[in-house]
Amino acid sequence: MPAVPVTVLRRLFGSACLACALAVAPLTGARAAAPSGQPQFVILDNDFHGPGGSNIQSVIPLLGLPDVTILGFTVTVGDAWENAAVAHLLRFLEIAGVRDVPVVPGATLPLVNSRPRLLAWEKANGAMPWLGAWRKDAPDTQPVVPPLKEGEPSLRPATETAALFLIRQVHAHPHQVTIIAAGPMTNIALAIRLDPAFAGLCRRLVFMGGIVDGNLGQVTDSADYYTDFNLMFDPEAADITLTAPFPSIMSIGGVANPIRMNRELLARLTVADTPLSAYLKRYFKAQPMWDELAAAIAVDPAIVKKTVSAYMGVDLSHGPNRGYAHVWPEQTRPHTGERVVEIVTDVDAARFYDDLVRAVGRVKP
Repeated sequence: MPAVPVTVLRRLFGSACLACALAVAPLTGARAAAPSGQPQFVILDNDFHGPGGSNIQSVIPLLGLPDVTILGFTVTVGDAWENAAVAHLLRFLEIAGVRDVPVVPGATLPLVNSRPRLLAWEKANGAMPWLGAWRKDAPDTQPVVPPLKEGEPSLRPATETAALFLIRQVHAHPHQVTIIAAGPMTNIALAIRLDPAFAGLCRRLVFMGGIVDGNLGQVTDSADYYTDFNLMFDPEAADITLTAPFPSIMSIGGVANPIRMNRELLARLTVADTPLSAYLKRYFKAQPMWDELAAAIAVDPAIVKKTVSAYMGVDLSHGPNRGYAHVWPEQTRPHTGERVVEIVTDVDAARFYDDLVRAVGRVKP
């Protein structure tokens, strides 16, 4: 594994002793070992649009597991502006009674993409069904956070920056940290560019995206659900991330679309009368459980029933496929840095729903 440049370490830790800094403890509660004897550490990176919905609810599968330590939640722009996402997440954690996990602000814009660029792309290639933070009448850059429907949080975010937090944690727990990327991959790409050792020091990357062969689904099901928004919002970040030397990469793409929140599942999730149950009822959204599934698979791989391994790349051209994933077998891949990705093609939906119900049950008032 290549050594971390001293300039990177100084940037991360200032004048502190470098050896001590690399041994820093996680910024959360007690750690517990997994049944295998190896501790599981996770960082959930997401565009926590709220209140309610898949972004915010991605936290739930990770809560209360005895063998999993949540090192932190890192926040990026995407479905929502980054500062609003931070506020919604803090309020959700407060309602759920989670107060010991850092919420770390991150990227407020994609690496290259911008609202004018996106609008120009639409004129040439057709409407994008979901524009996230840049939806109708949005400003080009991050505005002030409006009052929250669910109330203002009393919790406060960390003062660190997401990319530096990611780097620091993988150095503190080498080869043990699973990164769950449930939104655009801007924070992760920044960490990769700041520290060439970052990706190799992770345990693995699990990301929500890579909807291959979904074009017909845009016609027969939903143009929104089969648009690869996380990759399209920041294609350059996705390309940097998916060509980095992570020990393994797993894609949770179109397989998530049939896994949907509905009233029957909501009833199972809200049997107990708790603040979290009241929140879930009030902000119920009947939509695919994209991010919840990605987070659940990261901590319970048995949910996965079938995968396909393929080389995956991200289209960076300015045509209609910009930001879409493409896959190749070994004999036809272009050899431009693409990595083998394990693409989930079938899941045990019943196990996932049961896991989610148990997770909500672990959250005590």
